[in-house]
Amino acid sequence: MSPARKVAWTLFAATLLSGFRVMIDRLVFFPDSFVGDPPAGVEERWLTAADGVRLHAWVARAASARATLVWSHGNAGNIAGRADVLLALVSHGFDVLAYDYRGYGKSQGRPSEAGVYLDAAAAFDSERAHGTPSSRIVCFGESLGGAVSIRLATERPCAAVVVVSAFTSLREVARIHYGSLAFLAGARFDSTDLVGRLSVPFFAVHGDRDAIVPYALGEQLFALAREPKRFLRVPGAGHNDIFEHPSVIDEIARFVAAHVAG
Repeated sequence: MSPARKVAWTLFAATLLSGFRVMIDRLVFFPDSFVGDPPAGVEERWLTAADGVRLHAWVARAASARATLVWSHGNAGNIAGRADVLLALVSHGFDVLAYDYRGYGKSQGRPSEAGVYLDAAAAFDSERAHGTPSSRIVCFGESLGGAVSIRLATERPCAAVVVVSAFTSLREVARIHYGSLAFLAGARFDSTDLVGRLSVPFFAVHGDRDAIVPYALGEQLFALAREPKRFLRVPGAGHNDIFEHPSVIDEIARFVAAHVAG
């Protein structure tokens, strides 16, 4: 093959691969651009990721907070979709920094796996820059945000990791829903190795009626984590209604109180 043809084939392959990645990202991320005004008592904050993307966040403060949760949400919607949960967490004595991934809400850019990892790091670093010590920051993630939070905790020192409705890897979730087509997910959002590297307390919460991320995947993720760790099974809870069960936030508060210095 001539040098010119090799270059042409290389460019074609690169273009094909880039298009494939964009296609998969569109199957993974479902952002909602409408956020609206923050609830009363919640402030807006703007962050900048390492690659220059500008991100939007909400910050809520509790009186005599015992810890700060850096909250990475799921793959759909935006921070406004869990405003009631944010306020409930504050009422339980937490400060909360809830940020939107790139392409979600008011945040700029387009979501990708590499991009949302940068976004999580920017949120964490912003809270540190505002004076919160790492010994009081909990990496808190829901669903896909669980994978983001686990990854973040391997890159930044923190006090603990709390995940809700999380999974071992995106490929394992896809295997449940799409069978042999799961290979298309590749190694995206894979926590199977990372969770075992955590050196801080780990708390996993999962509903036993979760039809999106099966309960068994939450158990498998938990089994891979080191001690100290705790698992909470929420009877009758699905994927999207898990926070409607009062025990969830109560138990998160107990776990943090036991493992994080206020």
